[in-house]
Amino acid sequence: MEELYQLGIKEASELLSSGEISPEELLEAVLKRIDEVEDKVKAFVTVTKDEAYKRLEELKSADSTTPLYAIPLAIKDNICIKGVRTTCSSKILENFIPPYESTVTERLNNKGYVLVGKTNLDEFAMGSSTENSGFFTTRNPWNTDCVPGGSSGGSAAAVAAGECIGAIGSDTGGSIRQPAAFCGVVGMKPTYGRVSRYGLVAFASSLDQIGPITKSVYDAAVLLNVISGHDHRDSTSAPVEVPDYTETLKENIKGLRLGVPKEYFIEGLDREVEDSVKEALKVLQELGCVVKEISLPHTGYAVATYYILATSEASSNLARYDGVKYGFRAESKELLQMYQETRAQGFGAEVKRRIMLGTYALSAGYYDAYYRKAQQVRTLIKNDFDEAFKEVDIIVTPTTPTPAFRIGEKVSDPLQMYLNDIFTISVNLAGGPAISVPCGFSSEGLPIGVQFIGRHFDEETVLKVAYNYERATEWHKRRAEL
Repeated sequence: MEELYQLGIKEASELLSSGEISPEELLEAVLKRIDEVEDKVKAFVTVTKDEAYKRLEELKSADSTTPLYAIPLAIKDNICIKGVRTTCSSKILENFIPPYESTVTERLNNKGYVLVGKTNLDEFAMGSSTENSGFFTTRNPWNTDCVPGGSSGGSAAAVAAGECIGAIGSDTGGSIRQPAAFCGVVGMKPTYGRVSRYGLVAFASSLDQIGPITKSVYDAAVLLNVISGHDHRDSTSAPVEVPDYTETLKENIKGLRLGVPKEYFIEGLDREVEDSVKEALKVLQELGCVVKEISLPHTGYAVATYYILATSEASSNLARYDGVKYGFRAESKELLQMYQETRAQGFGAEVKRRIMLGTYALSAGYYDAYYRKAQQVRTLIKNDFDEAFKEVDIIVTPTTPTPAFRIGEKVSDPLQMYLNDIFTISVNLAGGPAISVPCGFSSEGLPIGVQFIGRHFDEETVLKVAYNYERATEWHKRRAEL
């Protein structure tokens, strides 16, 4: 039998319910794995070892038939857990302990999960490589000289390294799917409004969405079942019924129409990524899907549109960190100087860059030229998807233009770093669901991901296509050897 830390949620749950393994054995295997590899990976900001053992004691009187009973999970460190330090990987929140629980972790609690730690991220989720963390850089378990992606790099790396059975991340412009592709795991961004954002520390409120990072598509469906649903505490939460996503996974996908946007197969796309995605399309055709070329004509404007809207919302959301209410405060006798020093010392370079860009875009003389225009282009991008889904059921694209790049390779060139999200950003702007699934490896042994994009609130079809593809291939079975 494979090592317990390598199990997915489904396998671990079956072994627990049959009594073949105990909750203690599973937790000890995961914590031992963290002890063995965390120095190399650096996935966690906080490991909650003592709290995990206390949780197992509580679970002895709980319902052992719940889908996540005693399953060790990791949570991205921008999601609030009552009484557990939540830093957003920023010096300004280094010692912040939330007095309340996020809706997502509350729902996970109700289904019996065990928290093993809070994972590292790009500071305030701003980045594509986890190099912008205020504490340290997380490393890719497949090659520790490479980035794990971002901003949910800690969560993706922890899953790939076996430091948890599954994890939760957040996705503003690709921050679940891109690190999932880089780390050879499954990452899903649900439809905007499908999962409550209550307790998620805001970066860009009209784009942020919480979702699962797992070892298989089935596991993603299990987690999505638990965390989805309307929440009166989040005004953007959609009152839409949640189906059981695991029920429809095995349905036949014969006859489903898959659209391949010509704008995604462009100059700059790595040859090995292109070949792997085209091979994935052949597999789907063999499963009975019909593949056709489509156009998403405004794709070329997505990166510029995203970085105007996201930075504008960040400028507004991060104004609350002033050294007065909570978080780090610089010592000063003058109020204005205290504000300035708090932000100068508390925020990292990338966060400052985005606040300045956003403040500029929202300023009186430039609001119409930048922010309003970006909102108009966002509508055009959404309309592209709406038109495409009149012809096809799922859109298939690469998740990233290249496999994982080396640490430090793009840090000094923000524009090159921003272009790394070119294939994921449009989905956030349009608000639909998308998943990244492993579909190959580069000649250097780095994972490659394929992205499936669906209609609003049609996570069922997205998961069904991803599941059928996964079952027809072996890529997801490979494990990083640290």
